[in-house]
Amino acid sequence: MADTVLYEVSDGLATITLNRPEAMNAMNTETKVALRDAAQAAAADGGVRAILLTAAGDRAFCVGQDLKEHIGLLAADKESGSRHTMSTVREHYNPIVRALTGAPKPVVAAVNGVAAGAGFGFALCADYRIVADTAAFTTSFAGVALTADSGMSWTLPRVIGPGRAADLLLFPRSITAQEAFELGIANRLVPSSELRGEAEKVARALAAGPTVAYAALKESVAYGLTHSLDETLEKEDELQARAGASEDHVIAVQAFVNKEKPKYLGR
Repeated sequence: MADTVLYEVSDGLATITLNRPEAMNAMNTETKVALRDAAQAAAADGGVRAILLTAAGDRAFCVGQDLKEHIGLLAADKESGSRHTMSTVREHYNPIVRALTGAPKPVVAAVNGVAAGAGFGFALCADYRIVADTAAFTTSFAGVALTADSGMSWTLPRVIGPGRAADLLLFPRSITAQEAFELGIANRLVPSSELRGEAEKVARALAAGPTVAYAALKESVAYGLTHSLDETLEKEDELQARAGASEDHVIAVQAFVNKEKPKYLGR
């Protein structure tokens, strides 16, 4: 895996760190491939019980597509008569989004600075976002004559509503950390100096939790957003049966009866 993305697993927590601080963690091809591979590895690893997505440096979480590389690739496409450059959505962005949103475990994003374009999109893929008070968000796409990618046309309306999403997509602007918190983009707002510690604390708590139940919660919420009440009730029945059959459920009930803190196994 390229050093533009760092990947580490410790005590059930996979930490994925975007590592191009000198370029504000912009997504060149090498970084996109590495992030895709890391996200897929974390999602598929049964020993990983939570994922923390973060970034190096203090200026940016990720400013999206590396436009310096992008303009060169567009020129090469024009010369060759191909459209290979825009296949990055299919080859890189979509697999990253599917891995993070579909991971059967909680995903936490620690947003340390500017999250723009695809960087904003990847943050929205997380189940829980902890945001530094110095961070900022912008959709960016319309500003460079593009439409939304990185799942943002699906995630943003679900987080803040379709009307507000349309406003931010049609008229890109910088959203402060405080406004992001008020809109529901940020679940927790912390001083920048405390971001990494707080994010790790939250992620490790989730990694030590009932993983099967967390996976079911993710699946049920995603399902309920696009299905009828009756269909969702059937899905809840199915998922509750799965959670109820887990070892962690037995552990939790026994701990409750014994007035003890449960020690979950993640299965």
